[in-house]
Amino acid sequence: MSGLYFLIPTLMAILLSMLFVRAGAIALVRTGMHYEQAKFQALSAFTATGFTTHEAEKVVNHPTRRKIISMLMIGGYAGIVAVTVSGTSSFVTTTSQNLPRNILVFCLGLLLIYLLARHIGLMQRWENMVERLLYRSSLFEFEPVEELLHLVDGFGLVKIEVTADSPLTGQSIIQIGTAHKDTLVLGVERGRTWMHARRMNEPLQTGDQLIVYGHMDRLKEEFEAAVKPE
Repeated sequence: MSGLYFLIPTLMAILLSMLFVRAGAIALVRTGMHYEQAKFQALSAFTATGFTTHEAEKVVNHPTRRKIISMLMIGGYAGIVAVTVSGTSSFVTTTSQNLPRNILVFCLGLLLIYLLARHIGLMQRWENMVERLLYRSSLFEFEPVEELLHLVDGFGLVKIEVTADSPLTGQSIIQIGTAHKDTLVLGVERGRTWMHARRMNEPLQTGDQLIVYGHMDRLKEEFEAAVKPE
């Protein structure tokens, strides 16, 4: 068993690091980032590599994203130290006759972690659980109405998040359009899918992102009041 006592913690640290990066990506998605972009930014922050100037500006100029990225960077440093120390201890304490066995166990462990990371069902469950925890947590402040595009004369696009206690939950696009006559609902982001506004009778669910066009000030005034519970 020489070296295995340190090898198992090494694999556990790698597994937890992978789950931590996925959780960070979901937190970034809740700030309005695209899913694939959020995964890249979370991995970049965790490994302290891969930032471009344009993407870095999107993070630096957003207080909630800065907080998430900071936590990912701190977690990344801790994860690298844990993997380095436990991995080095494992191979230092391994005798020459047990070295091939430990290398095989390590490679099999990495393969298992890779397969887990590629398993859509398991990762979807983990991401859904993280998202539910973020909804209930007060660790990060997520704006219910976010500006996406500002056009001329004060008009533009906004994204409205439908929370669990929002009056918008259960309403259809046609009901929202009737209540807010000066706005145009373009569609709904539900997870990784896009629902076109033609599906007017589809009820909104918790976690949906409503994309709306109209006058920016009026949209913020109306929908910030609408998404807050009474």
